[in-house]
Amino acid sequence: MSLKDRVYFCPSCKDPLTIVYDDRELKERAEVGFHGKGVWRYASFLPFKGDEEKISLNEGDTPLHVSVNIFRELKLSFLAFKNEGLNPTASFKDRGMTVATTRAKQIGSKVVACASTGNTAASCAAYASRANMLCAVVVPEGQIAFGKLAQSIAHGAKIIKVKGNFDDALETLLKLCEENEKIYLMNSVNPFRLEGQKTVGFEIWEQMGRKMPDWISIPVGNAGNITALWKGIKELKGTKLADKVPRLLGVQAEGASPIADAFHKGLDVIRPIESPTTIATAIRIGKPASWRRALKAVRESRGYMVKVSDEEIVEAQKVLARKEGIFVEPASASSLAGLKKALDLGVIEKGSSVVAILTGHGLKDPEAAQRLSYEEVSVKPDPPELAKVLRI
Repeated sequence: MSLKDRVYFCPSCKDPLTIVYDDRELKERAEVGFHGKGVWRYASFLPFKGDEEKISLNEGDTPLHVSVNIFRELKLSFLAFKNEGLNPTASFKDRGMTVATTRAKQIGSKVVACASTGNTAASCAAYASRANMLCAVVVPEGQIAFGKLAQSIAHGAKIIKVKGNFDDALETLLKLCEENEKIYLMNSVNPFRLEGQKTVGFEIWEQMGRKMPDWISIPVGNAGNITALWKGIKELKGTKLADKVPRLLGVQAEGASPIADAFHKGLDVIRPIESPTTIATAIRIGKPASWRRALKAVRESRGYMVKVSDEEIVEAQKVLARKEGIFVEPASASSLAGLKKALDLGVIEKGSSVVAILTGHGLKDPEAAQRLSYEEVSVKPDPPELAKVLRI
């Protein structure tokens, strides 16, 4: 199948397609090296010739915050948080969207579209604006955080609400795209999206001094991100740039955990969840498109899958904000919640080195912050009154 084909799924197994490079080509790409910053620093590992007009908002190059407090409590030798919430639209989606939008421009598309729980919609709308394209976002009615919807509105996207959940929205859009080739699909089933998203693994490797941690913990919803992460890591190892691969810890919410359930039952297929429930809206997905590739990634890496409760997610969100100064949306906090659970289970050993990927900023879902406990006091505008409250 050629890159020229506007196809998203394998006609045989029906899985989303993956762009594959042969060993010789990967070696040649590795010899080119890395230049510049952000996602396009790794252009030699992206499926372009180099003369394309790049649709970019300077995404990538996000900080790797080394833990100063939590790592001691967890008894880890090293813990860092890859803060993807500091991308241009405040989520990891921008990594894939810059590459997919560049592809859309290359093939002359005028309309791009996505189904989304929020982050993909915000990113798709922003990059479509940059490329001077029309953008349509299909979202589940009543199930999208307004912070994310506001971004799509600001960027001028056509917002279409579907009565149902994310899976219903995606299925509806997929059927439309099959019938109308004028619309270029921007969901993670688009193989160009994953090419951009794989660069998070490249950055972690470089930021750690061209070394890999023992484990990488990552939230799993539709499973495109863990698939992309593993693809990038394997390419680094295959070209001998990286000397080892990390083990992957995939984290799902208890109410939306079809991949984790299959992993623990030793199954090669998932049982979709018709009505997924969790406060972590970004991973509230019951029929993940990349489930097969996610299972393969976890198993190939000798990794593990865990499920975390909403209570564990909220607690991890609070801990990140109050002990490391990092405010994330609930889905992002699941990577820390899952890490704690894996340590309690003995899956990850004390003294290990770990990177937890934080996928989106806390302001994406400000309503969720209302679940965090806090103290609020009202006083008169009087210094002694303030001192009394502060007990100083």
